[in-house]
Amino acid sequence: MSIWVYNTASNKKEEFIPREKGVVSAYVCGITPYSYAHIGNARPPLVWDVIRRFLRYMGYKTVFVQNITDVDDKIIAKSMQTGRPALDISAEFAGEYFKDLQALKIEMPDIVPKVSEHIPEILDMVKGLVEKGHAYVVDGDVYYAVESFPGYGKLSGRSLEDMQAGARIEVDARKRHPMDFAVWKSAKPGEPAWDSPWGPGRPGWHIECSAMSLKYLGSTFDIHGGGEDLIFPHHENEIAQSEGFTGQPLARYWMHNAFLVIDREKMSKSLGNVLTVRELLGKYPAKVIRFFIVTAHYRSPLNFGAEELTAAAKGLERLETALMAMEELVKAGPVAQKDSTGIGEAKAKAAVSFDDLLQTAKREFIAAMEDDFNTPVALASLYNMVREINRLTIEEDFERTAGNVDSVAKAAALLRELGGILGLFDFEEAVDAELASYVADQIARRQQAKASRDWALADQIRDELRAKGIVLEDTPQGVRWKKA
Repeated sequence: MSIWVYNTASNKKEEFIPREKGVVSAYVCGITPYSYAHIGNARPPLVWDVIRRFLRYMGYKTVFVQNITDVDDKIIAKSMQTGRPALDISAEFAGEYFKDLQALKIEMPDIVPKVSEHIPEILDMVKGLVEKGHAYVVDGDVYYAVESFPGYGKLSGRSLEDMQAGARIEVDARKRHPMDFAVWKSAKPGEPAWDSPWGPGRPGWHIECSAMSLKYLGSTFDIHGGGEDLIFPHHENEIAQSEGFTGQPLARYWMHNAFLVIDREKMSKSLGNVLTVRELLGKYPAKVIRFFIVTAHYRSPLNFGAEELTAAAKGLERLETALMAMEELVKAGPVAQKDSTGIGEAKAKAAVSFDDLLQTAKREFIAAMEDDFNTPVALASLYNMVREINRLTIEEDFERTAGNVDSVAKAAALLRELGGILGLFDFEEAVDAELASYVADQIARRQQAKASRDWALADQIRDELRAKGIVLEDTPQGVRWKKA
């Protein structure tokens, strides 16, 4: 089998073949940290966290770069508003951003370059573009000449005429073409600035990613990713700069995630519907937020709301409950069976059923992920697996033989293995030994009360535990408990 990804550049799924066998290199555009990250900012890194986990599961080594745009108009505007240095603001909120990602169990990128620490590389690229005739200098500003690059528009599928007709840009007589864009901006009072051959200034937005991806991944790498809003102009301009400078294709595959929307509208500050990750973590468990994002394919818009999060919580609970039931059955161990011919047949039948079930679940999960990382279909394979396991283990003729218990152990291990690719079981808290002992004692008291037909006491014990945040569940395999 092979992995297929949807390539924005070709508008179709293509077989994924990395440049270097066994190694996947990827660059994903990061955030501009001038305030706390909103929930929409969490989707791209979480999508790529799942992709990285799956690629590693399939045996690939991954080199993943995600930048921090710490030199930007929005940061500068906040600096002027607050009187704080721009780099102090960006450093603070970049730190808060990674705290949010850590809460969602998103692994750190392998390399996290900051624009402010790569000015020499940016200057080298700007100089090279000027020398090659792709850029020109006007009054300390340096502009990229879009007409100098024949492939301009190939990612977004738009001609210069279409771009110009649909653009809202101020007419600048200094530009050779209205769509030309700045790769270096001359210094203005109060802004961060660095020396350059054209006078003090700072980099333009698009050149930053071109220079940093070149430094860490080379002239051509495997995957360039980001939100679909970056296709134009950001990624289109990156291609023009990088390929104009190196003469080589920038990325072999372009992957873009869709927006997270609220009430079917894109999240934006102008609409007043922005909710930060920090605020959301105060209302919902991190594991539910992560699971919610994983329930949709990365290229599909994801509607955010209380109803959707409640559904996600229930969906995750189904998997957690199934895993807990399996692991408790395994912990309880086998039960000695009376020797009979029928039992031997039942053992063989159960073993075959489990083996077939687990092989099918793993095959379907991997096939879904190989098909452009289709997480909702992958989740469906897990649901199918736990439903069948539940059915097999609660049947009247299911016997807790050593072989059957071993099969359940394999099922639990597989659920953890595949669920781990999606990051579903990374949030488990260590159970306090004192609490576990207390709950076990209360369950034993309740069982004794039920054996004595003292239903009132049994209900009282259950209600007392519930008041302490402990929920009991009576199952065919015994009583389970969990934190509410």
